Amino acid sequence: MDIGFIGLGKMGFPMARRLIEAKHQLVVFDQRKEAVDRLVALGAQAASSPKDIADRTETVLASLPSLQASLEVATGESGVIEGKRVKRFVDLSTVGSHMAARIHDLLANQNIVQLDSPVSGGVGGAEKGTLAVMVSGPKADFEAVKSALEVIGRVFFIGEKPGSAQTMKLANNLLSATAVAATSEAVVMGVKSGLDPSVMIDVINSGSGLNTASRDKFPRSILPRTFDFGFATGLMVKDVRLCLEEMRALGLSMEVAEAVARLWEVVIREMGAESDFTSVHFYVSPARQPDAARRQLESARSFGRPVVATEALGRPNHGEVDEILPLFREGRVGWYLWELMIGADQTRFQWPGSPPVAEDVVFQGLLYPNGTPYSVDEAELIRAQAR
Repeated sequence: MDIGFIGLGKMGFPMARRLIEAKHQLVVFDQRKEAVDRLVALGAQAASSPKDIADRTETVLASLPSLQASLEVATGESGVIEGKRVKRFVDLSTVGSHMAARIHDLLANQNIVQLDSPVSGGVGGAEKGTLAVMVSGPKADFEAVKSALEVIGRVFFIGEKPGSAQTMKLANNLLSATAVAATSEAVVMGVKSGLDPSVMIDVINSGSGLNTASRDKFPRSILPRTFDFGFATGLMVKDVRLCLEEMRALGLSMEVAEAVARLWEVVIREMGAESDFTSVHFYVSPARQPDAARRQLESARSFGRPVVATEALGRPNHGEVDEILPLFREGRVGWYLWELMIGADQTRFQWPGSPPVAEDVVFQGLLYPNGTPYSVDEAELIRAQAR
């Protein structure tokens, strides 16, 4: 099948690659030439614009990061809407039901069918072809593209109403956003009382608390402290915001969703849109809660340790330790007592409730300016040089 594909980012590239491997003929476009060149090396043809793709193929797929990007690619200048050959536009992005309906109506004026087809399952699902693919639009056009969509995952026909698949995706991602936040709170509670976080996750995954965060995110990205699951905080916040907008438009009041949304707004403000969404874990740590932070700072002062305000210094690495130490000695780098809750060597660091070792009060809590703690190895290296 001849297919156009627009948007070759973290999700789009592996989906396009799988379509090529399944012997579909792809014409591809992305603003980043290097992404296009990689797929051309695998057998795709390059296009100069969305319009160029729509001039050359009947079916155009797009995987884009924002509502505005989807609108512009579909209906803007040199967009899909200006193509001479295109019959259907399949949007794999998450744009919400209202934007999906708007794009549908604009394309319909040019006799182009829109299928909204958001996906769930992350970069890993895109790589493995195990995404959940939700589709809404005319049934006949769905059947025309179903075999291609099955290459990237399990396909679900949601209904013919424009935007229906978007509503399904937002409901799914609200649960995902809630799961990782709630699981973080549960694990922090356990670790605070002395439980082993790895054992906690094993138990949760064998019991009724099992969820996608405990099953996937914690073992892969939170327990190892890599925080690299592959889904940006900015995208998660976008989806949660869209979900709240949809709820309000339906006249619903959702207390849990609104609480979850407030937490995610803090995460994106503190960590930035490009951070991995598993960094939400930092924002349920007791060290992030005002009363706990105050008690910890008082504890540090009681042992005569310096506690000063953190200044923006960039992200130091092992090679920059010599630059950090003089700043610390001059009182220009902030040190906080911070509970190393995940991945810490509990024999080396003292936990709240036990008498802290004075050195650990200082070195246990070095934070990067964005709030990320140093790793155990980095803290140990700094301690050794300070001696």
